[in-house]
Amino acid sequence: MEAQKILFYKTPPHDCGYRNRKKAANIVLDPRLEPSSKLYGQLVTLGFRRSGDYVYQPRCPHCQACISLRLPVTDLRPNRNQRRILKRNTDVDIYRLGARYYPEHFTLYRRYLAARHPGGPMEQHSQTEYMDFLCSSHIDTGLLEFRLGRKLVAVAVTDYLEDGLSAVYTFFDPDYAERSLGIYAILRQIKEACRIGKKWLYLGYWIHDCDKMRYKTAFSPLEAYLNGSWVRFETAQQLPLRYNGNLSKAP
Repeated sequence: MEAQKILFYKTPPHDCGYRNRKKAANIVLDPRLEPSSKLYGQLVTLGFRRSGDYVYQPRCPHCQACISLRLPVTDLRPNRNQRRILKRNTDVDIYRLGARYYPEHFTLYRRYLAARHPGGPMEQHSQTEYMDFLCSSHIDTGLLEFRLGRKLVAVAVTDYLEDGLSAVYTFFDPDYAERSLGIYAILRQIKEACRIGKKWLYLGYWIHDCDKMRYKTAFSPLEAYLNGSWVRFETAQQLPLRYNGNLSKAP
């Protein structure tokens, strides 16, 4: 870690955003600290994640369902469905932009949330809340912009860290669902990580019974952060479940 005193705090229990009738709590990095890409990258290797400048790790009182996942990018080979997705999107152009506000991106973000997550707390995000959620002024973040001709069809918010990339959030045009742009964005982030010599693509947290997170296990091999270390699994079916500190095999 960087040569500085680093404090962490535990939040009070609050309603879980992923599991009904469950309480959640986080360990959070001192909000007065301005984490660099280097420091944040080190915390990511310990299973942390960010939302804007808020750097956290779940420490829920009666649940350990959240498992941090990463992909070893040089070992990944697209399966048949992923090869089809790559072929389907050969006409899409990709550009890397700096992490700042673009009105066109915000319009697409609002359309995506209205179609895919209606009624959720993020649907009514203001421009300021949108930027506070996706970007950090202290971390090297890029916006990978996907265009079909001149039309913006997707944006993948991506952190550039020392040993890998971190997929922060992807939103896409709901009218192009047949293109599987969410999976395509991950495939292109994998390619980008390989291009610049990074080892990992960090995907954040996965919960086995959360349908919104199912896409994260469409890739293999993958690694899961369990009991303080990264463990490799050749297939998603081998991933464990974590409840109340107990490990059990996924069905």
